[in-house]
Amino acid sequence: MCGRFASARATQDLLDAFMIDPTLPLDDELREWRASWNVAPTHDVRMIVERAPRETPDAPPVRQLRTARWGLVPSWARDPSGGARLLNARSETVLEKPSFKRAVASRRAVVPADGYYEWRKLDDGPRPAKQPFYIHPADGSVAALAGLYEFWRDKDLPDDDPARWLVTCTILTRAATGELADIHDRTPVMLTDTTLDGWLDPSTDGREALDLALSDAPELVWHPVSSRVGRVSENDARLLDTEG
Repeated sequence: MCGRFASARATQDLLDAFMIDPTLPLDDELREWRASWNVAPTHDVRMIVERAPRETPDAPPVRQLRTARWGLVPSWARDPSGGARLLNARSETVLEKPSFKRAVASRRAVVPADGYYEWRKLDDGPRPAKQPFYIHPADGSVAALAGLYEFWRDKDLPDDDPARWLVTCTILTRAATGELADIHDRTPVMLTDTTLDGWLDPSTDGREALDLALSDAPELVWHPVSSRVGRVSENDARLLDTEG
């Protein structure tokens, strides 16, 4: 699974890395984005999407940076309370699950991260001790996590209330392999330069986009970090330091 990650790069760095038109308008939230080394479920995150600009909904899709709450709320949900449980979507079943199958067809995203955290069990007891690790691309590039997003409409709010729409997202996972599987059996699906464009393209069929996303992966490296990362209140660059 992926339950915590770091997202400390400046918004301008993401615009450059993902070749987003700098003339497109940015929400104030993106302009004033604060670095986080401990992003957790239900936090707001940045995501890259390809869709028509808000100002011209009939225009062709363009790549843009937006925000979403981490934890997907399906459009048909009665209320948004279940979103925290849908922080991840398993790639093996995402095409069939009611919560995800509509999003994977046309609402695919990239959730940029510096890296993510995972915990390795140190024993098999009922409450085993765990060692957290920080995992990130070996070349220091942005980790392009494959994601999905949805729009949920609060029917209790009037049409002219800007808060009536809730945008949420989830991160796809796949089975971990090799030495990475010694830490945890799941890992986020990460896109590469050869798979990112096809994943974001809304005209790509969902099955084709998923196969493409799973066809390649960046080289990852990792190191143990402090158990402080397990507390959401802890949020500073020292969380990335090697521990032990």
